[in-house]
Amino acid sequence: MRLSTRPILRRVALTGAALLAAAAAVPQASAAAAPDERTAAGGGLSAVIRYTENGIPHILARDYARLGFGTGWAQAADQVCVLADGFVTVAGERSRWFGADAAPDFSLSSATKNLSSDLYFKGVRESGTVEGLLATPAPAGPTGDLKELMRGWAAGYNAWLAQNQVTDPACRGAGWVRPVTTADVAARAFAVSVLGGQGRGVDGITAARPPGAAGAPAGPTARPGAADPAADPAAAAEAAREFFDTGRYDMGSNAVAFAGSTTANGRGLLLGNPHYPWHGGRRFWQFQQTIPGELNVSGASLLGTAVVNIGFNEKVAWSHTVATGTPVSLHQLALDPADPTAYLVDGRPESMTRRTVTVPVAGGAPVTRTQWWTRYGPVVPDLGPGLPLPWTARTAYALNDPNAVNLRGSDTALAMGRARSVAGIREALGRTQGLPWVNTVAADSAGGTLFTQTQVLPRITDELAARCSTPLGRATYPASGLAVLDGSRGDCAIGSDPDAVQPGVFGPGKAPTLQGAPYAENSNDSAWLANADRPLTGYERVWGSIATPRSARTRGAVEDVSAMAARGRLTVADLQEQQFANRVPAGDLAAADAAQACAALPGGTATASDGATVDVSAACGVLAGWDRRADGTSRGALLFDRFWRRLTASTPAKDLWLVPFSAADPVRTPRTLDRAAPGIGRALADAVAELRAAGIALDAPLGEHQFVVRGGRKLPVGGGTEALGVWNKTEAPWNAAAGGYPEVTHGSSHIQAVGWDGGRCPVARTLLTYSQSSNPLSPHYADQTRMYSEERWVTARFCERDILTSPKLKVVLARERR
Repeated sequence: MRLSTRPILRRVALTGAALLAAAAAVPQASAAAAPDERTAAGGGLSAVIRYTENGIPHILARDYARLGFGTGWAQAADQVCVLADGFVTVAGERSRWFGADAAPDFSLSSATKNLSSDLYFKGVRESGTVEGLLATPAPAGPTGDLKELMRGWAAGYNAWLAQNQVTDPACRGAGWVRPVTTADVAARAFAVSVLGGQGRGVDGITAARPPGAAGAPAGPTARPGAADPAADPAAAAEAAREFFDTGRYDMGSNAVAFAGSTTANGRGLLLGNPHYPWHGGRRFWQFQQTIPGELNVSGASLLGTAVVNIGFNEKVAWSHTVATGTPVSLHQLALDPADPTAYLVDGRPESMTRRTVTVPVAGGAPVTRTQWWTRYGPVVPDLGPGLPLPWTARTAYALNDPNAVNLRGSDTALAMGRARSVAGIREALGRTQGLPWVNTVAADSAGGTLFTQTQVLPRITDELAARCSTPLGRATYPASGLAVLDGSRGDCAIGSDPDAVQPGVFGPGKAPTLQGAPYAENSNDSAWLANADRPLTGYERVWGSIATPRSARTRGAVEDVSAMAARGRLTVADLQEQQFANRVPAGDLAAADAAQACAALPGGTATASDGATVDVSAACGVLAGWDRRADGTSRGALLFDRFWRRLTASTPAKDLWLVPFSAADPVRTPRTLDRAAPGIGRALADAVAELRAAGIALDAPLGEHQFVVRGGRKLPVGGGTEALGVWNKTEAPWNAAAGGYPEVTHGSSHIQAVGWDGGRCPVARTLLTYSQSSNPLSPHYADQTRMYSEERWVTARFCERDILTSPKLKVVLARERR
């Protein structure tokens, strides 16, 4: 076998070397030589793309512009329609192409209609925000390497468009599929940066009106420095808590790093399991980037991004989880009595800045609206429907989002890709300080581990909040970390840390960090229990909570990974087993008690929410016999899921558990379901009635009713929802007429299990659950989805020998034609 392989390897290697040499021979044009970037961005760029199994590209180039070129080309080949749709968004042209009242896919903001999305993003572009950030020198602005990557990405995307026909029915022949510029790529990166801040307030930013203006809501007049007197502080605190609750996002994640002291060979292990949307512009895309002698990193990128966001190299692997840090603050403005568009700071009036934007609309007249901006940020009339922030004659509220001046996220990813250890990861995070809303979990080949919440947060200290909070802020800050500061006082300005890359944010030295622990894990709760034996404390409230109840997913994850660490001798295979264990922590806590409560119901019946009497007796045995897993073959998982959703939605936690939460035992409390809780019978009756009405057996295997359809084939999907606490998260809307859960909307996405064995190549297994391409005509539209359904993994090809000996190897020289 060895003798027969060598000639093949040599021929393929020589072919690859020749192609790289050919690519290198193409002269690189300067930016000055390309006055029209839409048609000639960085003319003459090229790259070698080696495709292996499942359509995974390995991009080889001699510099960053060419590496970006290959990345843009390959992303366009797989995802041109999704990418083009996103570029329409950041150009502020959705209303022009798709109508003002249609909804975006929420991938780049929370805007509920195209019109508000356009008004915001067109305002960003017309104000020169992105161009100003591109021109800002590093480290506050992007590095030269990143700017070259983005320039190359735009050129590669454009070259693919110029040389290929779009076959995806989603945009074939569409006029909105057009070339892009470096500024377009940067605008997309800006949108990702502000997703947790301005991006969540787009509807409000574009709807804010001064009192008395056309379209302005009527409301009470508030005293300067006071909250709306009609507001309920307790309700406002709960609304803020819900608004910033990571468990309610369509992005989440689990990640765990194991130290060498817990593994079979003394080297580290990392399991990354991000939970992201399965459709639209926040999908991951899998690839490898190599500049010989400079960069060699494999992993996944958010679409439209030119770097590996989560991944691994020869020495270190990392993943991210959505963090609990509150990425924004509010400033309550005392308005000039003579002018509601001017506000007072230390008694001196400052006029708001008007940002008037006109948006073209399909089939109608253009729409012109004015947004109102202050030294703190844009005026907003609310943060979600539960937290009104009325603009009255005396008071308004401005949203401070420090990530609105942060275009460094990709520089952080690039620096992590070059790191050689967890210490290098930590240094890269601190030096670039570009992550807007995520934690980082990492492991390295020397056995090191890292958890850190190094993200860009407004520098809201507990002292500042105590000294400068308005009455509204005194309610919201303890509950959610949302500060509402008195904007009329200069001494309430947000300060800066000396080690911070930009003003107004915490320096990396203040970030909750745990290095060298036997395990480091996060499942979207705060940093407190990254390791349950070494709790992190002492950080400001804006980073997250301490000594508060954890989610079912966090509790289950900590139980699992702490037991794994204690058992020791861990390998990559153990990570793979954990990913698909599909244990249901909520089931372990409550299923037996629920079955007994069911069996105790008089006559085996219960009253449903609509007053009907339902025979639930058959459900008791199903719950008792369920294996407490969410595998495709698990019988009873679907019944418990439908029951548990109803019970937890209608019954407060304090009425559900006999043993309440204890900060001294946070992983095991609360526990012991109160069998007498009145909601149990009602939730059982509703769940049983629902399943019977849909023609679904109470003991039906989960996979028969939780699935996706690809190419006309029904693919069972395991895993469970946030409420169940399953590591392998699966969120799908209920559709009884279509058989239950017929499509996954978000959940496990780019999964990686990475370790090292002392050789030159990392030992890595990966899965991109929804596959590389959104094009139903692509061979890579559903191949990894089928693997995910069958709980099979992709063996990563990282080293050159592995790439070049792939039985599916396809080598492409992508180049610009001038």
